[in-house]
Amino acid sequence: MRHPVPRTPGRTARTLSAALVGALSLGGCSVFPWLGGEKDPTPPAKLVPFAPQVGVRTLWSTKVGTGTRKRQLALVPALSGGRVFVADNDGGVAAVSTADGRIQWQRQTKLPFSGGPGTDGRALVLGTSHGQVVALSASDGSQLWSASVDSEVLSVPLVAGDLMVVHTLDDSVYGLEAATGAQRWRFLYPAPILTLRGSSSPVAADSAALVGLSGGRLVKLDLAGGVPIWEVTVTLPSGRTELERIADIDADPVVVGSTAYVGTYNGDLAAVDLVTGDILWRRTLSSHAGLAADASALYVTDSADNIWSAAPEDGAGRWKQEQLGHRLLTAPAILGDYLVVGDLEGWLHWISRRDGTLAGRAKVAGGAITARPVVADGRIFVYADDGTLAALSPGGLTAEDRSAAGGAGAGAGGGAAGVVSAPDLPKPVSPTGGAAL
Repeated sequence: MRHPVPRTPGRTARTLSAALVGALSLGGCSVFPWLGGEKDPTPPAKLVPFAPQVGVRTLWSTKVGTGTRKRQLALVPALSGGRVFVADNDGGVAAVSTADGRIQWQRQTKLPFSGGPGTDGRALVLGTSHGQVVALSASDGSQLWSASVDSEVLSVPLVAGDLMVVHTLDDSVYGLEAATGAQRWRFLYPAPILTLRGSSSPVAADSAALVGLSGGRLVKLDLAGGVPIWEVTVTLPSGRTELERIADIDADPVVVGSTAYVGTYNGDLAAVDLVTGDILWRRTLSSHAGLAADASALYVTDSADNIWSAAPEDGAGRWKQEQLGHRLLTAPAILGDYLVVGDLEGWLHWISRRDGTLAGRAKVAGGAITARPVVADGRIFVYADDGTLAALSPGGLTAEDRSAAGGAGAGAGGGAAGVVSAPDLPKPVSPTGGAAL
């Protein structure tokens, strides 16, 4: 669940009233007991039977730490050198073999980790709820250095050579020396009064860092000095109230070739030229969970938890999967012919890239999966909010797969249910509203 939170200069302030407004407006929980048990007007869609197209094999599954403790955090699995690294909100960090799920080392720091880890295979970089950035050795988890920043870190730090790039909740972006944590530069951005509780993670692009900001802005920062190469408004905030005017880029930008794809909440899906910052095309579509892309297609989880496929050259819609609405889906991950998303009940859903039909599903954890699944070597790695870490792969269909899909035949709910072919993706928006600096 993404809550709007008010911001003040320096450390981020939060009030109960803002969280309640956000919960009511953005949904995500079935019942709010502190409001007398009122039901959510947009409850999660019930899972329906379908005819599975692919078997889903759980290669291994293990419990690593305490996870997020049901908080909205950016604790995601990071892969490097045959290991998957994970951290929890109680300060636990672990390295796990991707081959068999065995824990290679585990360390307890007692730090309230909230974002990361980012890694280059040698160091792990994590942020905390108390405004710390910590670097640990990837070989054994020993601490290399610690640095202070002015706000909570709810994004994954970017390791870019001799620099660590960190985006904090107050919309500051820091460039920290990889060897010592010393601050090389800081980019400050005046955030709106009300924003989503979350931050887009910096993404490497052309020896620069691409960062999505509150207020619908995307900036490309020079790594050497943190100076904007260009800055563009993807979506201009609009509406009569501060809540209606939330237009944050909370999802991580996705770079394919010379194009960056980005989505805004209450705003647009857009393609931006990496060199000039020009908006190539833009279509009205609210998104904050995230997107995925390759040279052939663009995939988006929208704010109602529908999955869209669009043409990367112009954003034209190809299909829309509506069967998983309001299930708090993750950003999609691309694995071969399928997309994979996690949901609020610990299910992984496999969706055909060709036509958007549900292709398979598997139960991974007892609670929510909010971190985007990570793909490597034909396998998918998932870190659930309860600390469950698992590796899965596609395979042949078994009775277990058919049971997970509800035992459906082609006519019993059907994989094609809930799919709109060649949907009318909201109308194109004139590519204006921002320009390179």
